[in-house]
Amino acid sequence: MWAEFPHSQSRERKPHANSPAQYRKAQRQPINISAAEAQPLTTSLRVSKPMKRVILITGTPCVGKTTIARQLASKLDAFYINLTEFAEKHHLIAGEDEKRGTCIIAEEKMRLKIAEEIKAAEKAAIVIDGHYAYAVVPKRYVTRIFVLRRNPIELRKLMEQRGFAGDKLWENLAAEILDVCLVEALQAHRQEKICELDVTGKTAEEAANEILAILDGREQCLVGVVDWLGMLEKEKLVEEYLKI
Repeated sequence: MWAEFPHSQSRERKPHANSPAQYRKAQRQPINISAAEAQPLTTSLRVSKPMKRVILITGTPCVGKTTIARQLASKLDAFYINLTEFAEKHHLIAGEDEKRGTCIIAEEKMRLKIAEEIKAAEKAAIVIDGHYAYAVVPKRYVTRIFVLRRNPIELRKLMEQRGFAGDKLWENLAAEILDVCLVEALQAHRQEKICELDVTGKTAEEAANEILAILDGREQCLVGVVDWLGMLEKEKLVEEYLKI
């Protein structure tokens, strides 16, 4: 598990045994929204309330999750949850990882609290932002997961601007290069719920508009859209960027 920011949250992870390459077998495959997903549930006796649309924004630290998620929530008039702020507000911090300078969340307590928030939300859409969002939002509520990706050359500059250095920098950069967030999201959820989005060089508004286009069915939901390791190998930059 890598750290996002000083005093941010982390959760215990085990290194994944699956190669990211296996998920590229379906490279650039469109994910279609089913009729059941597009339509509110009904019964023969009465019309049920439309299901809430719960959208997760995840990705490596400094990829742009929070800025893009806030833009998206504004455009959707959605209820917004930032997991870092949520954990602090609801006292969901279980301890501290002194090595990384991060807080460790009480994962099960957070899962239960998020379920309560989703049920209580009055808005039809909910946007949840955090690099471990896929792990703490109950699966039954999740509509879409957007895994944001950013070219590691650009990402390294952003990380260094945020004060990342040493192991913290190289661990997080390696996580992006090796597709860690994408792989873990695919391990936790059905592939048809997951969309990978390259936000390199894009403004938050441009990225949010692209997410809206996918949600509305105007653009395809894809996985396997980037291969940072292959790009770095081609540019002979692997040793400079992958140091873990």
